[in-house]
Amino acid sequence: MSLLCKPDWEETKENYRKWWSGEYFGRCAIAVYAPKRNPPDIPKPPEPVDVRQKFYDLDYISHMNNYNLSRTFFFAEALPVWNGGYPGHTSIPVFLGCPLHLDMRTGWLDPILLDEYIDYERLKIDENNYNYKFAIELLIRGIREASGKCLVSIGAFGGCGDTLAALRGTERLLIDCIERSRQVKQAELYLMEMWCNYYEKLYRIIKDVDEGSTCWFTLWAPGKFYAAQNDFAYNISPKMFREIFLPAIEMQVNFLDWCVYHLDGIGNFRHLDALLELPCLRAIQIAPGAGKPSPVHFMDILKKVQKAGKNLHISIPDYEVKTALENLSARGLFIDTRCKTEDEALRLIENVYRWSVDRF
Repeated sequence: MSLLCKPDWEETKENYRKWWSGEYFGRCAIAVYAPKRNPPDIPKPPEPVDVRQKFYDLDYISHMNNYNLSRTFFFAEALPVWNGGYPGHTSIPVFLGCPLHLDMRTGWLDPILLDEYIDYERLKIDENNYNYKFAIELLIRGIREASGKCLVSIGAFGGCGDTLAALRGTERLLIDCIERSRQVKQAELYLMEMWCNYYEKLYRIIKDVDEGSTCWFTLWAPGKFYAAQNDFAYNISPKMFREIFLPAIEMQVNFLDWCVYHLDGIGNFRHLDALLELPCLRAIQIAPGAGKPSPVHFMDILKKVQKAGKNLHISIPDYEVKTALENLSARGLFIDTRCKTEDEALRLIENVYRWSVDRF
């Protein structure tokens, strides 16, 4: 079966299966995106007049997805994914009652657990919440739009540490980690069980069209896939990370069939050793963060991931692909990049076959 936006979908799925399994298939896995040489004459929708149209108008979201997908060529393991944007309006803290503020680019939340005691056991997802209902409606619309054409994202709805930081407030949660660490750990496990139950509900909606799943992190897997992360952990020590947050991360990783950990920001690199110890964690993305050098400038960290037997994901500019492949094993390596033209993308993939070496 092919997809309208991805005619080589059968081959792509097979390459993903091999990558997840740590098999070498003649080159690294690589997703190369490029603008189409001759895109169809689909007009770009007018700019949205306000945040409600941009993030809640299903017709606008549909037109914007059609426009973007029609103008992009998806080479190798690159994926065409239908999504409604990720400003936080379909995240679990919103369903639990956190007030949401949106602008035309992103969103932010006000905390609701303001007492000294973290009263997490009273938290229940409100299925009558407007944003909850919209999240389900968005996914159903995406399924209808994506069928036979592309994949649909299961979304971005929070994870370990960051959900509790939204509910509690980052500064207050930092104090909690010192003064009531056991309660924070219990709250994390409670919230992660909630996360798994919510994921299961969404997965049942998208699994047939996606033949598995993808999410805000554009990888595909033939089962339950999501990118785990804990951006809050940028602020804490490795000891605190292990004792308070690692149990919930392990719970999430064990629940999923396939998982990549989004290690975002150089301040989070200190937690790599703990993550490498999780036997069911298949892959780790090294993302130094905005304003920092690209991942290839942290070659010792990249090699450490590979030496530990984990798959490695990096997002780099096309001119750094050769450097990456000269230093890393192509087995288990996934590179995400962009090219300016279709011809440049084709040349890059030809070169990737020449540059790739299985160093294991």
